[in-house]
Amino acid sequence: HSIYDSVRKLPPGTIVTFGHGADRWPEPVSYWSLRAVAERGSAEPLTDDAETIATSLEALLTRVIGQEMVADVPLGAFLSGGIDSSLVVALMQRQSSVPVRTFTIGFADAEFNEAGHARAVATHLGTAHTELYVTPQDALDVVPRLPAMYDEPFGDVSEIPTYLVAAMARRDVTVALSGDGGDESFGGYGRYFMTPRIWSALRPLPLPFRRLAAGAVRAISPRRWDQALALAPAAQRQQITGDRVHKLAGLFAARSPAEIYRHLHSHWQDPSALVIDSVEPRTLLSDAMGRPLLADHTAAMMLSDSLTYLPDDILVKVDRAAMATSLEARAPLLHHEVIEFAWKIPPPQRVAAGVGKLPLRRILDRHVPRALIDRPKTGFGVPLDRWLRGELRPWAAELLDPARLRREGFLNPEPVTTAWQEHQAGTRNWQYHLWDVLMFQAWLEANPVHG
Repeated sequence: HSIYDSVRKLPPGTIVTFGHGADRWPEPVSYWSLRAVAERGSAEPLTDDAETIATSLEALLTRVIGQEMVADVPLGAFLSGGIDSSLVVALMQRQSSVPVRTFTIGFADAEFNEAGHARAVATHLGTAHTELYVTPQDALDVVPRLPAMYDEPFGDVSEIPTYLVAAMARRDVTVALSGDGGDESFGGYGRYFMTPRIWSALRPLPLPFRRLAAGAVRAISPRRWDQALALAPAAQRQQITGDRVHKLAGLFAARSPAEIYRHLHSHWQDPSALVIDSVEPRTLLSDAMGRPLLADHTAAMMLSDSLTYLPDDILVKVDRAAMATSLEARAPLLHHEVIEFAWKIPPPQRVAAGVGKLPLRRILDRHVPRALIDRPKTGFGVPLDRWLRGELRPWAAELLDPARLRREGFLNPEPVTTAWQEHQAGTRNWQYHLWDVLMFQAWLEANPVHG
């Protein structure tokens, strides 16, 4: 699917051939199938112990990263200080006779700032590290460029810091390696742990009781929940908010782990209520019959992310941001041999006891002290919720004006207006829902639809 009428996208791993005088779309032909790789690897898993698997994987990664480092132009790497980028940089530095150039951006807002973690890893590995602390204005100046940069409406707000770090790296290098792909192949997202925990808690309870409980939870406003949760220990207060309690209530009526996964993955839970006269198209996320069949629920989530979230969000984000600065980004963890090896590793050896990416952690322990890496996973984000109530408010209010939405005829103004008003009042945090709409509106303004 694409936003443009009569324009289709070539699926990953396929070739299409156009002939003279063809009166219909040619069917894409697959030359490499991630689905087939995952199903084959799950059916014939490795039987080696964890240490042996890690050693074999390290040898493979070392070779692949060495190949990705071949360039006749200046080369570096993005470094967030997380597991994936730290491992890529560690194996780069191991093969380099000079310090590898590494790049990180930082924010004054401590909640979104990982620069200190990246600096510690860079210092340990001996890289030539560059960091840039960006101001809110630096980030906000990127917003008007997004419709042209991404061609289609793109709703992941981490597009902003991704562009900024790419622009910074391009001042010194022409090629940059990244750690993209590690979460999907090796199990790094929190939903891989949360989904089975939530399902095991909900499954014994009758569905009618769960629906009543959801209503009771939602009867208390997120702000009241925040007040009540203020009495919890500090560590839990950072993880649980009133908004998350309300989102959790939306899971109470789930009838399978797949429904929980989709709910955790979604912003607007009922897109057909948002987009006028629409029906959600059949995709791997919306059509249960089209999903690959894997017996392990965690493996099924990882494969779904690899087939949808990875190519349609993560790789789009990095590719467009990098190309907008004339930087080439390479992702060695997505080399086909690495993915094929990953899918031979049994799921419990990738994700266990609430910890993911176990083989990558085991390898990284050989190069970087665990204390520098072992911390809760954070996203590559910006303080969007505050920006929408502050610096971005005039821009957003104009794009979300109900009369404008009604005149354009694509989006139903009522749910948008409700979300906007609640966000401004501080009673709910609708930052990601609103950003989805704003990116569509900004794209529409840059690409007026006629007829």
